Amino acid sequence: MKKLIATLLIALAPTFVVLNVALASSEAHLEKVEINLNNKASLQRGARTFVNYCLNCHAASYMRYSRMAKDIGLTDEQVVENMIFPADFSKDKNGKPKKAGQLMTVAMSAEDGKAYFGTPVPDLSVVARSRGADWIYTYLKSFYIDESRPFGVNNTTFPSVGMPHVLWELQGLNKAVKTKHTDEHGHESETVEFETVVPGKLSPAEYDSAVTDLVNYLVYMGEPAKLKRYTMGVYVLGFLFLLFVVSYAMKKEFWKDVH
Repeated sequence: MKKLIATLLIALAPTFVVLNVALASSEAHLEKVEINLNNKASLQRGARTFVNYCLNCHAASYMRYSRMAKDIGLTDEQVVENMIFPADFSKDKNGKPKKAGQLMTVAMSAEDGKAYFGTPVPDLSVVARSRGADWIYTYLKSFYIDESRPFGVNNTTFPSVGMPHVLWELQGLNKAVKTKHTDEHGHESETVEFETVVPGKLSPAEYDSAVTDLVNYLVYMGEPAKLKRYTMGVYVLGFLFLLFVVSYAMKKEFWKDVH
């Protein structure tokens, strides 16, 4: 058995090395974003950005409008009025107007997405859990002009991306200025800085804030019960502590004559 385990470890060692290198290279350049799921104002702003800019193509088919409204401090009426398109443009498969209790789906099919973008458009319900908040935050800030791409933009975090820069009117359009460096050991590295070519509606600080709100909302949407789970965990730990105190007192009482 020991020989078999050793053989498996030796066989899998290159895989672990490649995985570690890939993870290190993909995370080395990521910017850190501060997530605060208790900030309902941020979640509301993020939900507004998501609905206006992302939900046109990307579905969030594991989330209901009504659940979102309840969690981030909105009413069903506010969601229907401000976050669901007019009835003529937001009908379900049966032709009926959407209601707050329906899922956050889109009209575009996977086949249409593949035809338009070269690949089916992914559902974003759990994208924050699969990619991570820092990756999404960096990705949304890393678009740059690239005339060789179908939509005229590329992304340093996701090279050869098939998605257009949907937030360009907020951020503006940037060009990437790449600089190569060589250290004393002869190892080459490359840094990328962005220069604004077309200004957006928001300043860089305002755009960072808007992206933070959007990522905050995506993190919430990936696990809506997280806050409730954290709260329940505190109660469980408190109960276990009280149970320990009572159990210890009972133990001392039962064994006092023995000791």
